[in-house]
Amino acid sequence: MKTQALKVFFICLLLATNTYANDYQPTRKVKKQTVKVALLLDTSNSMDGLINQAKAQLWEIVNELSYAKSNGVTPNLEIALYEYGNSNLSSREGYIRQVLQFTSDLDEISENLFSLSTNGGSEYCGQVIQTSLNELDWGANNRDLKMIFIAGNEPFTQGKVNYKDAITDAKEKDIIVNTIFCGDYNQGISGMWQDGAFYGGGDYMTINQNKHIVHIVTPYDNDIIILNKRLNDTYIHYGSYGYSKYSNQAKQDMNAESLDEAVVVKRAVTKSSKLYNNAEWDLVDASKEKEIDYSTLKKKQLPKNLQNKSAKEIKVYVEKKRKERTEIQQKIQELNKKRKIYVTKKQQENTKKNELESVMINAIKKQAKKKNYSW
Repeated sequence: MKTQALKVFFICLLLATNTYANDYQPTRKVKKQTVKVALLLDTSNSMDGLINQAKAQLWEIVNELSYAKSNGVTPNLEIALYEYGNSNLSSREGYIRQVLQFTSDLDEISENLFSLSTNGGSEYCGQVIQTSLNELDWGANNRDLKMIFIAGNEPFTQGKVNYKDAITDAKEKDIIVNTIFCGDYNQGISGMWQDGAFYGGGDYMTINQNKHIVHIVTPYDNDIIILNKRLNDTYIHYGSYGYSKYSNQAKQDMNAESLDEAVVVKRAVTKSSKLYNNAEWDLVDASKEKEIDYSTLKKKQLPKNLQNKSAKEIKVYVEKKRKERTEIQQKIQELNKKRKIYVTKKQQENTKKNELESVMINAIKKQAKKKNYSW
């Protein structure tokens, strides 16, 4: 009798366990895809134009990536930056310097681009590609889109590291190598830049690095600039380095303004996109990602107008600013749609054919399709 009762008990237990398992089967969280772009920029004497194009056109490249979708979701974006060929750099390191490890902090990327200066030196393409492969955290997610863009104007074959050896390593890590020759198309071919791209599964591109950048002014620019100033007022810094990051945001607005008002507009569009996220130092972005215990915040690290507020009052203020920001970002996006239509109509066929922004966007879009990205 006892044996029979035990059998019934274990059968019931088994059925209950199976029912629970079926009802509460944990869903496997699919890791969000990331676009990883390493920019390897020649900063030798003749490359001022290249650096200026990178400064001016960063935001348009980011904006184009913000429209990308993978399974209906906007992928993350991380950018790394190297300079090479500058005689101010260590000869022992091959005149190569990692300026920035992979980061999604777009203000930090802008800040470092503006810090670059040029000086004569030896340009070792194979070595800078190999260095970026060794030093950067490329990750192991085979759904990520991983790309190197190397730009310069000397033969691709210089230096002690054979470019084919470096590119073989890149291919083994599923990293596409794109080459951008700053100069004549045929000269780039003879300098083996085309061969480097072909071997790396990427695109061979040429730009006129000294070309004057043409920015098309639109009737919507001024409204976007005004909205950008209102957008800045929704940021609430916190944490040990919050104020310095908040200050850097304003500094990068000023850097954009020093180039052209149209660059300010493009940066403002970036700031209204999902790719511009500052959860590490801004309470509004942080509160969208996690529950915040406002009572634990250090008051001295907050803006002055919040230092005497209670935890409840701070929370209400953050929610108010989050609502304001959402509305402003939506307005910027709506104006940008009209702006893009206007620019497309005004843009001449060859206006941007050989600028950094154009060649990079075309290459990224083409290569992204292989990883099932769409626009």
